[in-house]
Amino acid sequence: MTKSEFVDQVAAQAGLDRKQAADAVDAVLAVVENALAQGGEVTLTGFGKFHVAERGARQGVNPRTGESMQIAATSVPRFTAGSSLKKAVRS
Repeated sequence: MTKSEFVDQVAAQAGLDRKQAADAVDAVLAVVENALAQGGEVTLTGFGKFHVAERGARQGVNPRTGESMQIAATSVPRFTAGSSLKKAVRS
């Protein structure tokens, strides 16, 4: 599903016009992005939790040359599915 299709379905389910739904989707994504950028987390009970995880430095291999290289540590976004979402996917 693309973002455009997602906006169309939000508009249909919430009884909004497409512009309002697009603004609502963009606002939700911006809130999640800002919370994660500040190192926080967003928990939507039953749906899941967005959080930041630390990925440690590690040794890698350049696929073109086969040469070893050091990959730096970094912060990455993660999502952990909640119980309701897991149950819906299993059905």
